[in-house]
Amino acid sequence: MSDYVLDTSALLTLYYNEPGSQRVTDVLTAALKPPAGTASTGVRVFGSFITLMEVLYRVWKNEGEAAGRKAYAACQALPITWVHEAPPLLELAASLKATYPMSLGDAWIAATALQCQAILLHKDPEFAPVSGLQHEPLPYK
Repeated sequence: MSDYVLDTSALLTLYYNEPGSQRVTDVLTAALKPPAGTASTGVRVFGSFITLMEVLYRVWKNEGEAAGRKAYAACQALPITWVHEAPPLLELAASLKATYPMSLGDAWIAATALQCQAILLHKDPEFAPVSGLQHEPLPYK
């Protein structure tokens, strides 16, 4: 089974119930269900530390601080393993930022997907050209 990294756009798709939210739900649900006859989970879901910050500030900006903090807490309650900054991840993110036209946050998120050898679930066309990145786009806005 495949592992996934959820981009900020995927979590906001879920939060705002936008087209593609069912796919995000399906991935998260798969992370909760162990394969038949085993005690372990077949699908692992990861998120970049920067995604937590992006969800917090974007919802805060749009709906106020209380809503932002609630969305942040909701993300932390999901079956997601949060990947935090470490030197190898920093170097990988820096190489992506230096090589591809992407935001700093997207460089961290793409580096997380590459490091975890996971499929990046997203709504952002700037991930498409990244060499070696497995990705699954959600419906674009």
